Amino acid sequence: NQGYFVFFCNPRGSDGKGNEFADIRGQYGTIDYDDLMRFTHLVLETYPEIDAERVGVTGGSYGGFMTNWIIGHTNRFKAAASQRSISNWISMGYTTDIGYYFAPDQVAATPWTDHEKLWHHSPLKYADRVKTPTLFIHSEEDYRCWLPEGLQMFTALKYHGVESRLCMFRGENHELSRGGKPKHRIRRLKEITTWFDRFLRGQ
Repeated sequence: NQGYFVFFCNPRGSDGKGNEFADIRGQYGTIDYDDLMRFTHLVLETYPEIDAERVGVTGGSYGGFMTNWIIGHTNRFKAAASQRSISNWISMGYTTDIGYYFAPDQVAATPWTDHEKLWHHSPLKYADRVKTPTLFIHSEEDYRCWLPEGLQMFTALKYHGVESRLCMFRGENHELSRGGKPKHRIRRLKEITTWFDRFLRGQ
């Protein structure tokens, strides 16, 4: 009802197509990124009524990681909204409540075995390439994807002169979009639509 076309897909790394399709350990930001960019191209090719110069990207959790990754690797999108994201595998791996094993398992590296690989797969490494205006949304009590993950990327974009905004929700956790207080869920949606209205519709 906001006047936007909304599309999404299941890139490699997603559930539903078997273990081999879902297993992208050590490959975050590679084949999954390729799938998403091919999907974007296909959507624009299939639906010519979409203005290819006014396309946005958003996602939360893994989708927040991927949003951060995308804006560091392409200027295809005119605006982005990164929600409860990961920006730095080095810091995330030792602060998240998901467990100490998560980052080494997913990236297939530790600071002692392959520090460079962790950094290579971290969106923060590529923040100096970002040109896309980006909104960051995080909850202060999210112990899965901590506020500092969004704060690092937000600060990096500010440092490099990229238009960005950080919106923090007190008393909320990783489940803000699904189980947060109604007023906060409404505010979250308003933040996202306001951001896209500004940069995609010029309002």
